Amino acid sequence: MLWPGTLIGAGAGFAIASIPGALLGALLGQALDRRLHLQSWGHLLEKLGGRPTLRNDELLFVLLGRLAKSDGQVMDGHIQQARQEMRALEMNESAQRRAIAAFNRGKSGNDRLRGYLRRLSAQPHAAEGVLRACWRMIWADGRAGTRERELIAQWGRWLGWRSYQVQALAADYEPQKRSVANKAATYQDAMRLLGVSATTEPAQIKRAYRRLLSRHHPDKVAGNGATEQQVREATEKTRELHGAYMLIRQRRDF
Repeated sequence: MLWPGTLIGAGAGFAIASIPGALLGALLGQALDRRLHLQSWGHLLEKLGGRPTLRNDELLFVLLGRLAKSDGQVMDGHIQQARQEMRALEMNESAQRRAIAAFNRGKSGNDRLRGYLRRLSAQPHAAEGVLRACWRMIWADGRAGTRERELIAQWGRWLGWRSYQVQALAADYEPQKRSVANKAATYQDAMRLLGVSATTEPAQIKRAYRRLLSRHHPDKVAGNGATEQQVREATEKTRELHGAYMLIRQRRDF
C-alpha cells in the first residue's frame, strides 16, 4: 500500500532532486504516515480538517451510529443496541466514552470509511464481526430500511464480501426468520461442522461437505472393520453433515 505522505514526499522529492530526491522524500513521507497513522487519502483529509483518525473499536461505533441515523431518527432501540455491543465487548469506562463519541460522530455521516474498511478486510474474522454488529443494529428497531441495506451492502463490498455473503448474515438477526431452521445458532453450528465460514465460496463448501462425507460415511467405516457402535455413530455423523450442508445451501441460496 502506498500511503499519502509517502506519495506526496516522493513527488515533491522528485520535483526537487529527481530520483534521489524521490527516494528521500518517500522515506520522509513514510515516517510521517506512520507517525500520524495515515492509511488513505481520506485519513489525510480528516487530519487536515481536524478530525482524528479512527481506531478499530471506534470504527465499529461510527458505523453503528451512521446506521442508526440513516432513516433520519435514532430510536431507543438503537441506543440500547449500542449499549449491548459495548457490554459484549466488555469495554471499560474509558472505552465506553470513546464508543459513545464515535457513535455520535457516525450520526453526522461525515467520515470517509472506505479506507478504514479496506484495511479491515485483511482481518476476515474482525470484518465478519463488524458486519454482524451492523445487522444487529439494523434490526434493533424491528425493520431494515432501504438506506440501511444500501449502506451495509456498500461496506461489505469495501470489506471484500460479495452481496449474497452480506445478505446471508441478515437472516441470523431478522426477527421473523430467527425461528426458521431452528435457532440462529444452528447456521453457525452448520458452518463449524463443515469447517467453513460465511465468506467461503459455494464450490469450496461443496468440496468440504463431500470430503467429510467420504471420511465419515458408514459404508467406508464398516469396510475398515469398525464395530456396530462406530457404524451407528458414523451414520449419525453423516446425517448431521447432510443437514448442515442443506441448511447452508438454503441460507446461501446455491
